[in-house]
Amino acid sequence: MISFVYGLIGVALFVALAPAMVSSAQRAGLSTPPAILLVLAAVIAHGLSVALGAMSVAQFQYWNAASIFGFGVMSYVFAFGAVYKSVSLEILLDVAQRPEHRAPLADIVDRLVPDIFRRRADILVDGGQVERIGASFAVTTKGRAFAGKLARIRRAFAVGDSGLYDFAEAEEQAAKSADP
Repeated sequence: MISFVYGLIGVALFVALAPAMVSSAQRAGLSTPPAILLVLAAVIAHGLSVALGAMSVAQFQYWNAASIFGFGVMSYVFAFGAVYKSVSLEILLDVAQRPEHRAPLADIVDRLVPDIFRRRADILVDGGQVERIGASFAVTTKGRAFAGKLARIRRAFAVGDSGLYDFAEAEEQAAKSADP
């Protein structure tokens, strides 16, 4: 039973370490993706809590501690992902910060959408998924392959087409790029 406590200690370490690592990386101007920093924080916190538990408890039950730790970290990562780059929350914050606490849709689109999409496009370029060609973007071989995999994964999870993307077209393009 005491092993569960060491799982909670690991969660507490992770919750303290993860935001500190992300904010430190941002202040230092590092381009390390936050997801990588969360993984590092999880590995460090888990390693420390397991080592502490193994040294402190004669009959340390690893899986009891690991189950609590895994649940806590997954909950944190889920919440982090929901708020990290949420377009909806960015719009809400923008409108809430205005003196009149309201904004016409056209103003929201003009102020926020270009920056949001520019940042997303930069992520794709930095990841090698697309390349800039003049004022346009062209999908790379790596991007076509990933789009095909994503389409298959979405179908496997029965996610379907969200209306934002045409995954059938992405898979067709990926299949064409795989043909010699």
